[in-house]
Amino acid sequence: MASEDVKRRESAVSTIVNLAEEAKLASEGVKAPSHAFLSICKSLVAGGVAGGVSRSAVAPLERLKILLQVQNPHSIKYNGTIQGLKYIWKTEGFRGMFKGNGTNCVRIIPNSAVKFFSYEEASRGILYLYRHQSGNEDAQLTPLLRLGAGACAGIIAMSATYPMDMVRGRLTVQTEKSPRQYRGIFHALSTVLREEGPRSLYKGWLPSVIGVVPYVGLNFAVYESLKDWLIKSKPFGLVEDSELGVTTRLACGAAAGTVGQTVAYPLDVIRRRMQMVGWKDAASVVTGDGKSKASLEYTGMVDAFRKTVRYEGFGALYKGLVPNSVKVVPSIAIAFVTYELVKDVLGVELRISD
Repeated sequence: MASEDVKRRESAVSTIVNLAEEAKLASEGVKAPSHAFLSICKSLVAGGVAGGVSRSAVAPLERLKILLQVQNPHSIKYNGTIQGLKYIWKTEGFRGMFKGNGTNCVRIIPNSAVKFFSYEEASRGILYLYRHQSGNEDAQLTPLLRLGAGACAGIIAMSATYPMDMVRGRLTVQTEKSPRQYRGIFHALSTVLREEGPRSLYKGWLPSVIGVVPYVGLNFAVYESLKDWLIKSKPFGLVEDSELGVTTRLACGAAAGTVGQTVAYPLDVIRRRMQMVGWKDAASVVTGDGKSKASLEYTGMVDAFRKTVRYEGFGALYKGLVPNSVKVVPSIAIAFVTYELVKDVLGVELRISD
């Protein structure tokens, strides 16, 4: 009897221990993915907020840049940054300054979220491969590796949200006098699909992807490399306790944006022009008064480059560069700093430079 009681007690204890271990494993199995999912969501939210804030801050310049890029060279309406902004204000008022910004935010919020998250994941993967190949577990990302990670992030984000960018371009260039009025994002999408087919939503995708490689790649590479250099060398007393101030980080972001957009800008011009192909009212839209009915036809990216340079000169590839520079410098700076600040607020430990 005593031995049977002992056996029963041992069996009960064993059962309790097993149940406790199973509960622990189950608990760990639930918590790990939940924590990872929450961290991913926080990173995506931070990237989305950064994109929305940065683009809304410079929306008038963004619209003017696109108008300058696509306007008819024989009927100039927008001639420079100050004159262009004054003309938009005079003819379309306050709403005209922010026309297309709602569409832009609908596009840029997921684009920015995907871009920042993809960059962090690509950086982590590239760093792992680099350490494995070099055999140095303490190796860090080089500027070239950061460029590659940024390029991957840019391609993924651009491809995922390109149809929104395409209709945003068309919504932005139409004016009150345009014969065709898209009423909004979904109306524009449905109209383009019905009249031009699904492939038209990706017109200009190739120059966009080619342009995004140096643009986004250089943005991340320059920003992080500058921060890394400042933290290590500590020039001019800009670094305190291994942390850069907001002003210094804004300056790093501004430098990154300037370098990236200058290199990639001609491809952005070609992308916008290719997006107008197939839109029968495009020529009249870009003149603003419907006087010119000449069709816009490009057989591809190379043809668009050739015709633009032949008929308008090499300088046409940099139309809108000044307002774009004024826009990009604060926009990229605000995006980087907002992203890091929002992640701090949300309690996400990892930041892009870590």
